[in-house]
Amino acid sequence: MPELLPFRGVRYTDDASLDAVVAPPYDVIDEDERVALEARDPHNAVRLILPRPTTDADPYEAAAETLTAWRDAGVLTTESTPALYAYSMSTPADAARPLHTLGVLGGLELPERPGVGDVLPHERTLPKARSDRLALLRATRANLDPIWALSLSEGLTAMLAPIARPHVAIDDEGVRHELGVIDDVATIDAIRALVAKTPAVLADGHHRFETACNFRREAPTTAGVDEIMTLVVELAEDQLAVHPIHRLVHGAPADLRTALAQTCAVVDRGPNTDAGVGALLERMQAEAVLGLVDGSGLATLAPLPERVGTALAELAKCLHDVDAARFDVAVRPALGDATLAYRDDAHDVAAMVRSGKGDAALLLRGVTVDDIRAAADAGERMPEKTTFFAPKPRTGMVFRLLDEA
Repeated sequence: MPELLPFRGVRYTDDASLDAVVAPPYDVIDEDERVALEARDPHNAVRLILPRPTTDADPYEAAAETLTAWRDAGVLTTESTPALYAYSMSTPADAARPLHTLGVLGGLELPERPGVGDVLPHERTLPKARSDRLALLRATRANLDPIWALSLSEGLTAMLAPIARPHVAIDDEGVRHELGVIDDVATIDAIRALVAKTPAVLADGHHRFETACNFRREAPTTAGVDEIMTLVVELAEDQLAVHPIHRLVHGAPADLRTALAQTCAVVDRGPNTDAGVGALLERMQAEAVLGLVDGSGLATLAPLPERVGTALAELAKCLHDVDAARFDVAVRPALGDATLAYRDDAHDVAAMVRSGKGDAALLLRGVTVDDIRAAADAGERMPEKTTFFAPKPRTGMVFRLLDEA
């Protein structure tokens, strides 16, 4: 069963500066936000997870040098004893769906290889992201940001609730991030025993998970290499918000709708306006169809069973209604050599198409917690970039150095 181990965390010494030094996960930061985070504070964690090269070092070596320099200067301090960490994220009270997520950070023991054992991945990964994160891990020998895992054990939230979380950062969306050090041996043992009762499902961070497994294979004697820093949250609807990830298309064929008509029923749904996008999203849910945004406006796409039924039937049953899988089967072939970018906000991607920052966008419906559980139980992986869990843990609340674990 999953083993969650305490580690000697490395944290920013000055709690008062946390708002300025924490950052979102690397894979949701675009170039404009990267520049803004760099300008916010010279010690912002973005300099570690998205480092820039220097005249003397490639970006990964530069990140390692920066991490060492911050420790030497006292910007970062190391916990005196191994600990687990209570971590919570609370959205603003006036959010569309106020959410309070509470979990525990620790070193999650890696399986022999991804997909076996009691840590179950639910998405495929992209090779480029894996190679980038591996180069960073080799250079820094650190888990700089946590992956997510969902525990099937009931009671984890209640066990963590009484633990104080005095280290606080507020992100740009108003989400309150709180961290509390758990160094009491009895409490650590109780949390570990509860997590170990049932398998864990990977929610977010599949690339870093596979990277950690690959690094352990190439450097098996490295200290701390058997675990990866992980936020473990109870698998419960009230703890999680799972958003879809939409596909922004660059280099789409000029006759995209004609190409899509070979595999989908394409129905025009009017102009690309904010109100139109809202109505399209409602129609997608009601009719179980995909959405299209292109130069002509909005449309719905219903995969044609007579054209894609055989390909869809070859997928595991738990994937038949997953829009990311339907996209791969019915839509991706029509895009030819086009490239994809990934965004979780439908209105944002529609606006990007409207302004010419993308040729088209495919809007997908989200999956549910039950969908994720079903895929994991069946040993199946959803396509890459199927789920976007929100809010996202901040990078910089705590780091895990392999040599300090």
